[in-house]
Amino acid sequence: MRRYAEGLFTQLAADGTAPALPPGGLHMPGSWLAPAIEALVLILSGDDALEPLSRAAQLDEAGTALFLCLALAISGNGDRIHASWLGTAFGELSADRPVTPGQRALWTAAARGAYGPAGKIFVLRKLDASGVSSAIEPDLWLRALAPEDASAASPAMTTLPALADVPELAEPVRAASRLKRLLERCTEITSTRPPLIPRGERPGPWPDTEPLTVLRSLVHAEEPGPLGALSAHLLDDIQPGSDPYLAAIAFHVAAPVVRTAAGELAEATGVAPPSEITVPLLGHEVILRPEGPDVPSLTAAEAAIHAEGAARRSSRWLVYGPALLPVAALVLAFTVSELFAVASLVLGGIAGFLLWRANVREQAEARRVEAEITRLREQAEAAVWALHDYAREAEQRSTTAQENLTALTRLLRRGPAVADQRPPASR
Repeated sequence: MRRYAEGLFTQLAADGTAPALPPGGLHMPGSWLAPAIEALVLILSGDDALEPLSRAAQLDEAGTALFLCLALAISGNGDRIHASWLGTAFGELSADRPVTPGQRALWTAAARGAYGPAGKIFVLRKLDASGVSSAIEPDLWLRALAPEDASAASPAMTTLPALADVPELAEPVRAASRLKRLLERCTEITSTRPPLIPRGERPGPWPDTEPLTVLRSLVHAEEPGPLGALSAHLLDDIQPGSDPYLAAIAFHVAAPVVRTAAGELAEATGVAPPSEITVPLLGHEVILRPEGPDVPSLTAAEAAIHAEGAARRSSRWLVYGPALLPVAALVLAFTVSELFAVASLVLGGIAGFLLWRANVREQAEARRVEAEITRLREQAEAAVWALHDYAREAEQRSTTAQENLTALTRLLRRGPAVADQRPPASR
């Protein structure tokens, strides 16, 4: 019987038909699988399958329903299932329990239209009843739909990276960027998806392997372990690049959270620029206002630059000390030996060179300090002008965010086409 079942699944996936039952039928005492296979073959041939179906259901109602739902799905005949089979096969879905392989297989098949609009609506109701939407943190939904982009920056801040890192200026820009990407992702999910390929042009109706895997586990009496948590499946399904049919189902669950998150992003985008900010310029904090840099903070920064320059200059006592040696040698030349006169000349030359080099260094350091102060003032003035440009951008950014919020709200009201019709399978 298991050999026949493997051949059955292969042919169902290939052309939607079932091979003839072996002579004498299938016999496996105490097993629900044999009458379930007989019922499937009769259903596909259009005959009455009530008798074998009753026998199989008496032995294992849930297993029989799951087998028939998945087998009819891979054959392209999911519209032939009985209304009660899907509920019996699916069981209860809960945010507190892992999803079973059978539930995931039915979920993916229904998302692809295996059971028509009614199948998709059934899965949506199961997900709504599970309460998983509120069980997932809103930030997780938002992170899955539109991951945060830390590189988003205002064009006005490109010349001054120090401004771009100020939270009061960066957060509205990042919120606007994230709202835009959220709208793009939601538009992608809710847009019309390509129709399923007709039966005659494909090797099997569904590109995923879950239904066949679960069917084989039923045949071999294996107990596949549970899959991931319900929340993990939904977050994976809604990420960019995921299957569009599964994303449409997950988006329906996430819609209330997306609506709230979009409103918060639009509100964060519309925050008015601050009246003053503290910005690190050349390593010194300077307070900036629209009318110009704060004079006391700018003066303090200049004083700090002067102090740093003074600290870098070597003490003149290190030069004055060696300068006394020629004098001492000259005294010894008069009192001890004339040879000290030569030493006095040599030491005087060395001391003069050291004094000259110290003077050159001091002048260079002074020029360096003045250049750094000039650069500080220029950056402060440039930052003030950048704040004016940022304020003008903020008005346009807020307007665009409100437009994006309106468009996103419209998409959420319309929702994805989760109930689109499954194309008829060719017979």
